[in-house]
Amino acid sequence: MKRRVLYITGVISGIFTAIITVLGFFVTNKLMFLKLKDADLIMKREILAKRFDEHWYETVRKEDMWIDSPNGYRLRAVFLKPLDTTKTVIICHGVTENKINSMRYARLFERLGFNSVVYDHRRHGESGGKTTSFGYYEKSDLQAIVQAVRKRIGKRALLGIHGESMGAATSILYAGTYEDEANFLIADCPFSDFSEQILHILRTETPLRTSMMLRIANVFLKMRDGYSTNLISPREVVKNITIPVLFIHSMEDDFILPYMTEELYAAKEGDKMLKLFPKGAHAKSYNENPVQYEQTIQAFLSRFGFAN
Repeated sequence: MKRRVLYITGVISGIFTAIITVLGFFVTNKLMFLKLKDADLIMKREILAKRFDEHWYETVRKEDMWIDSPNGYRLRAVFLKPLDTTKTVIICHGVTENKINSMRYARLFERLGFNSVVYDHRRHGESGGKTTSFGYYEKSDLQAIVQAVRKRIGKRALLGIHGESMGAATSILYAGTYEDEANFLIADCPFSDFSEQILHILRTETPLRTSMMLRIANVFLKMRDGYSTNLISPREVVKNITIPVLFIHSMEDDFILPYMTEELYAAKEGDKMLKLFPKGAHAKSYNENPVQYEQTIQAFLSRFGFAN
């Protein structure tokens, strides 16, 4: 009888372990190898919406850049130089997008007197890297981009960073973790904590309502990619940022909720601004409010002495 109980217990334990393993690999695959948008579709979308001007891009003065990541791959960037100035903004796109999505902001900053650098995050576009880490490894990639750009424009040149969604979270993680070489930061619809963001997605888009799946995912993420989601928390580092930050979000965003940006704004010490647009889905603040968006950035630059 005792052997039978032990046998049954062992079988149940084995089945449970197998289920946990399958779930762990399934969830971490979804995170690490998140399906990217097709590059041709991104291009067609931006051209159709008149946010990407092919003729401008073909004729503008620019420098192709390949930058070594400290994580062991190369990052693809383009330094766009339509103006005779050293004033530059680095633009960080969101997850599943690529640098073409950043061109809309490059044109905006050109009107405001800045050249720009657009680049592909790891595993996106033309950059290397095998997994997406939602800011954990991307923040040190951004540090490498900033250092490369700073070498080109000089130590005294004005340098800003604009990030959207994951790019915004990455920008905050970078500026709050490393010795910052930028002069200002614009964070558009960042998440404040990645664990909370995953739970929000699980609860709104799946039948799962508990944090158990996240705990399972973290065990496998640590084993497979060297980090856990609790290490991706802009909320924990934003207080370390000393440069001025403009926080932007749309109140209609139901993917990354606006309270996350409000939370980051409250935690940031020193110079800061907050703009909440009433209209716009996730990462659509500029698309839906182009004039007001540009005016907001102009006001931010003027307030902190970065305007022309």
